[in-house]
Amino acid sequence: MYLSRVEIDTKNRQKLKNFTHLGAYHNWVEQGFPDEINHGERRRHLWRLDQLTGKNYLLVLSENEPNKGQLEKYGVLGTATTKSYDQFLDTIKIGDIMRFRLTANPSYTAPRPGQKRGRIYPCVTIARQRQWLIKKAQAAGFKLVWQQPAIDEVDGFVFDVVSRDYPMLHRKTGHGVHLSRVVFEGLLQVQDLTAFKGTLIKGLGREKAFGMGLMTVIATV
Repeated sequence: MYLSRVEIDTKNRQKLKNFTHLGAYHNWVEQGFPDEINHGERRRHLWRLDQLTGKNYLLVLSENEPNKGQLEKYGVLGTATTKSYDQFLDTIKIGDIMRFRLTANPSYTAPRPGQKRGRIYPCVTIARQRQWLIKKAQAAGFKLVWQQPAIDEVDGFVFDVVSRDYPMLHRKTGHGVHLSRVVFEGLLQVQDLTAFKGTLIKGLGREKAFGMGLMTVIATV
C-alpha cells in the first residue's frame, strides 16, 4: 500500500477550470494509475481533499504506486510525494492512542413500505453525524477516547466535526446530486488490530470513490 499527496494548484485557474464537482477529482485520481488502465484493472483508490497551513492537497491511498507525473497534472510541480503505507501499518499496536482525521459520508437507512431495501439518507445534524461515528467505531476496530467529566454520551468523546459541506457529483445518468461530506478529527484507541487496519485500507462509510472514507492516524506519543 502507498500513501501519496500532492498540493493542488489552486492558483492556476486554467488547470482547474473543470474541477467543479467530485467526479473531476475522481478522474484525476484514476488517471494517476495508467498501468492499471492499460491492463483493464479497476482497483479501488481511497482519496480525500485536505487543507493544511493555507494550502490544498489531494491525498491518495492505493495498492500500487501512482505515476508522479499524472499526480502532478493538476498539482503544483515538485510537490507530489509517495510513501510506503505498509511500513506504517506494521507499527500500529493494540491499545495505541492515535489522533485521527476522517472525511466521510455519514448516512442511515430507513425502511420503505413494501420494499425490501430501505432508503438511504444523509445524517444532517452534527449530533447525528457524531453518533454515526460512535456506532461505527467498534466494528471498525477502535474506540473513541472518552473524556471525564462528560456531559452526555456524545460530549464525552474527544472528537468533533471540524468541517461539513455538500459538494456536487455529476453522475453519468440523471441529474447531479449533492453529497454530504463531513470531516471528523479527534482521538481513538486501537482495539482490534485486524479490523482497524482494514478500516485504514478499505475506508469507512459510503461514497468511497468520491473522496469519502479515508481515515488517517498519527501516534500521540
